[in-house]
Amino acid sequence: MSSPSRRTRALVAAFLLVPLSACGAVGPSDGDTLRVTANVTDRASMDAVVAAFGRLHPDTEVAVTYAETDVLQKNLGRQLASGDGPDVFTVWPGNGNPASVQALQAQGSLRDLSIRRFAVDLPEDVGTVVQVDYHTYAVPTNYSGVGAIYSKESLAAIGGAVPETWDELIGLCRTARDKGTVLLALGNETPWVTQLVSYALVATTVYGTVADFDERMQTGDATFAGSGWRDALRKYLEMDEEGCFSDDPLHTTYEETVADVAGGRAVGVVQVASSLTEIQALAPDAELGIFALPADDDPSRTRMPAAVSAAYGVNALSKHRKAALAFADFLGSPEGQNAYNRAGATLPAIPNDAFAVKPALTVLAEQQRSGKAVPFMDQLWPHPAVQQAHFDQVRALFAGTTSVGAALAALDHAYATEQQ
Repeated sequence: MSSPSRRTRALVAAFLLVPLSACGAVGPSDGDTLRVTANVTDRASMDAVVAAFGRLHPDTEVAVTYAETDVLQKNLGRQLASGDGPDVFTVWPGNGNPASVQALQAQGSLRDLSIRRFAVDLPEDVGTVVQVDYHTYAVPTNYSGVGAIYSKESLAAIGGAVPETWDELIGLCRTARDKGTVLLALGNETPWVTQLVSYALVATTVYGTVADFDERMQTGDATFAGSGWRDALRKYLEMDEEGCFSDDPLHTTYEETVADVAGGRAVGVVQVASSLTEIQALAPDAELGIFALPADDDPSRTRMPAAVSAAYGVNALSKHRKAALAFADFLGSPEGQNAYNRAGATLPAIPNDAFAVKPALTVLAEQQRSGKAVPFMDQLWPHPAVQQAHFDQVRALFAGTTSVGAALAALDHAYATEQQ
């Protein structure tokens, strides 16, 4: 990962001239309960952080509410705007949905965290997705990837090996079906799941040859329809036709896919790396791994979507400012980063030498080190409506009510339309 940008270093250095007591870095003195809201997929990580924070701040009671991704993205903005929001909460990096950093900062719901000590250590690519106009508005906690999480026992049971090419992937789907199972569980009844296979394929079909695709989109020199997105959506449907996925993806939920992998009814699932912990919780003895989903017959072009996955904001209207800032400071510290990521299946967003990479995450770490990781696509889209259009179009493709060309046209229209 690259070092912090010069502009970011200068800005934060200037802020650090302020005495720490003026920054609210002292221990929390608020007597009431600190309310934290987190994504249900990050339960193990947040539970570990709360326990560690409690040992340092025994007088602060922390109550955590866990919610599904769709619920958070739909309701968090309204809750914060009404003045009834949590003190600290999950916020998505970039600008991909209504609960993203840029969306919540625009409505005035996020406290500026630029003067916090953790902000000094933000690598440039990490800082970009938690900052607005060079000001930091969230604590990035983990670096995750989207790939095929699989049970090594289930893969061995069908006599398979990790595929390195597109042809090998399709062949493995057929092998799994011949053995009476399915290669990849797919839960497209859960809206946010619809995007993941697209992202995993686009990482190669687009970014494997056009590394600056996002910049070209922003300047109007590229489109969804005129790019490798077309190939990716076609391959997504081909995988369904070849029996790679669950029998009825549109009526299968995320929770069911996790249970299918844990129970051996599916070899794996295309998911964010943090889902490893949920599968492991249901199957404690399972040996799990993750691989980049190939979308090309040249393995050298294979890429994996990987970026800051979870981040946390502080409510600008919080009545427990000191406790909330102390919690944010802990999340941004090496101790907090390591507690969060040791409990989960992710890497620290702010690297430190004390973190040991789990065996299941070696592929993700290798992608990060080798420069073969590309950002989560929605983080660099101009507004949340593009992601919603993506959800809708994938579901329509699987329902047979649209075509790849029409789906891409809808994405281009959403991208070009100014959000109201």
